Amino acid sequence: MSSNPDALLGPADIRELAAALGVRPTKQRGQNFVIDANTVRRIVRTADVRTDDVVVEVGPGLGSLTLALLEAAAHVTAVEIDDTLASALPATVTARMPQRVDRFALVHSDAMQVTELPGPPPTALVANLPYNVAVPVLLHMLEYFPTIERTLVMVQAEVADRLAAPPGSKVYGVPSVKANWYAEVKRAGSIGRTVFWPAPNVDSGLVSLTRRAQPLKTTADRREVFAVVDAAFAQRRKTLRAALAGWAGSAAAAETALVAAGVSPQARGESLTVEEFARIAEHKPEPAEHKAEPKESE
Repeated sequence: MSSNPDALLGPADIRELAAALGVRPTKQRGQNFVIDANTVRRIVRTADVRTDDVVVEVGPGLGSLTLALLEAAAHVTAVEIDDTLASALPATVTARMPQRVDRFALVHSDAMQVTELPGPPPTALVANLPYNVAVPVLLHMLEYFPTIERTLVMVQAEVADRLAAPPGSKVYGVPSVKANWYAEVKRAGSIGRTVFWPAPNVDSGLVSLTRRAQPLKTTADRREVFAVVDAAFAQRRKTLRAALAGWAGSAAAAETALVAAGVSPQARGESLTVEEFARIAEHKPEPAEHKAEPKESE
């Protein structure tokens, strides 16, 4: 742990930093800065950050969580899109944790554009994700950085519920299935509004994701499976026979694929596991024009 008990940022520190930088949190980027040191330490504990972990953090803002992560991890790489915040963060780390500067790296970029990171491969993702891009950023990081074994993200409570929802739940949907493609997902706690500046109009939740030790056993690839998921939930009130008609080429073709996958054509997307979506993807009909012409001898 850090030898400096005052290394972490408190409410006064955050406001002072923001004022010095001329920063006002923007709704456009979903910025809500954590101003409570106990909360960021709790996040690090819940994330089970270990002394040998290489952590990637998305959206570090003014550095509240970054500093807490640096107390615990072997290395922290922060990905920040905001020009002002990105330029200020290294100085904050240097001022508050000079003994850990060599364990810190900054990537000034949109996380959705990041496909590689400097230094050793990340083993954990811990982030207070901007509410407006939380799900796409999470899925992007899991796709491009397969070495990430454990993830803990703080997101809007409603998004947390969707990510962790089981099949059959009212809020089970595209985020639930896609996250489950990569990992075992569960809710890991709630965060009150008062620990943020500015205080958001919604509650926040923690979501824990533990990457599957073995990828799903399927001959379909991720894009093929996700195409079925997207189609199934685009018209979630329809039966899968109807919802997948466009994906399969026709309702009849969809029914054939569903039956072959062992899924009822009358089922709806919210009742299916990610394994069942994968089985459906495996049985996608070939487009009529791509079907091989039968040989004359056949």
